[in-house]
Amino acid sequence: MEDIFVGGGGPEYGDAQELLLKAANRHGLIAGATGTGKTVTLQILSESFSAQGVPVFLADVKGDLSGLARAGSPDFKLHGAFTSRAEKIGFADRYGYDAFPVTFWDLFGEQGHPVRTTLTEMGPLLLSRLLGLTDAQEGVLNIAFRVADEQGMPLLDLKDLQALLVWIGENADALSLRYGNVSTRSVGAIQRDLLVLENEGGQKLFGEPALELTDIMRVDPDGRGRINILDAGTLMSSPKLYATFLLWLLSELFEELPEVGDPDKPRLIFFFDEAHLLFEDAPKALVNKVEQVARLIRSKGVGVYFVTQNPDDIPEDILGQLGNRVQHALRAFTARDQKALSRAAETYRPNPRFDTEDAIRDVGTGEAVTSFLGPKGAPGIVERTLIRPPSSQLGPITESERRAVIQASPIAGKYEAVVDRESAFEVLKRRADTAAREAEEAERREAEAEAAEAERRRSRRYDAPQVGRSSSRGSSSRSRENESLAGAVTEMLVKELKGSTGRRIVRGVLGGLFKGR
Repeated sequence: MEDIFVGGGGPEYGDAQELLLKAANRHGLIAGATGTGKTVTLQILSESFSAQGVPVFLADVKGDLSGLARAGSPDFKLHGAFTSRAEKIGFADRYGYDAFPVTFWDLFGEQGHPVRTTLTEMGPLLLSRLLGLTDAQEGVLNIAFRVADEQGMPLLDLKDLQALLVWIGENADALSLRYGNVSTRSVGAIQRDLLVLENEGGQKLFGEPALELTDIMRVDPDGRGRINILDAGTLMSSPKLYATFLLWLLSELFEELPEVGDPDKPRLIFFFDEAHLLFEDAPKALVNKVEQVARLIRSKGVGVYFVTQNPDDIPEDILGQLGNRVQHALRAFTARDQKALSRAAETYRPNPRFDTEDAIRDVGTGEAVTSFLGPKGAPGIVERTLIRPPSSQLGPITESERRAVIQASPIAGKYEAVVDRESAFEVLKRRADTAAREAEEAERREAEAEAAEAERRRSRRYDAPQVGRSSSRGSSSRSRENESLAGAVTEMLVKELKGSTGRRIVRGVLGGLFKGR
């Protein structure tokens, strides 16, 4: 087992920089302006972790990282520059071209295996964040999840939640007595937000079969960890969906994996690209959850590396937990940029040979300012570093090559077909159908009773004795008037119950009676 060689460069750059495998679960940061080399750093770290038997999960925003599945080539135009850099940084004896085991994933099922979760697994907090709900609306959503749990109605996909919200709206008064105010206005607002999410393709995220965590933690028979690449090109058009999905996955790892203490190497490395999307307009409760996960998940053998343009995008409490750092160039054209640059420089242990702030501003493409944890867990002094060249192809593979990788995957065919088992939608539909049948049966029995009563009255009129008829004419007239009024009210109620309004009333009342079924 070897530590991960990141780069070096000779006297003007300092000693070779290595990321200690034992400290790799202490999290990290890859930052820098667009075009300064973050993607290549992501690529070489993924290669190195895979080679050491550590599975990797990362999002491919631009499509460039698919090249990890194919070996680089001496015919590549930068081959000479790569070999020259490998010699300069003392990496020539270990450098060569190689492909790595890759599994492609895609929420939309187009550029990789479909990846899904269920609404129950995501939970109301993350779903509220995804939908951008107010506190009142989030409260109603929490009630919906509670009702689903208590009444044994699994929430698997969007139609389950939509059907449950309709039922909650119909029974709002009864539910408010037990759970607190259930506003039909809030129910309607959540339904509208769910419709927007559905139109953005979010319905493909929710359903079964749901992702099994073991499938992103696979190690191939040759001992190399699989690199899981989530295609995020289309997903980035819905940035909240992207950020919420990755945070859900991180939370699932935190909840499901057992404690392993301080392992010799991580069980999984998780790269969170475009990390600023996670924290933009995020409520305090969500930021606290991310901080908690980042602080505790390392004891489960998972290292989290945030990838962003500016370290200032990461909340300070979380930034302080990122021990391994690769800082590419930051541009300081405005006063705000200059303040961000100064704050970034202050987070490094200074090197007496150069000014850290100047180095962060001046490093070129493929260079970085780096600092990694030492054997005792203390951060090393900052160094200027030439990043080593990648062994896999720089840039994307072809569509046919991607398809070949997907078809040869060890999980090919496992997630492609959607499974729609009985859940909240089916349970509520069955209840509604049962209530409708019972209402129709009640209507039929009522109609038969009315017909029998009418027939009985007609028979009584013809069979009644004529004695005393004139003396009782007034009372008989009043009786007929009362019967006529009662018959009119009954007829109106029967018509109402036969109509859609009546059925809604019956379903609304009976809905509470199905609780024990």
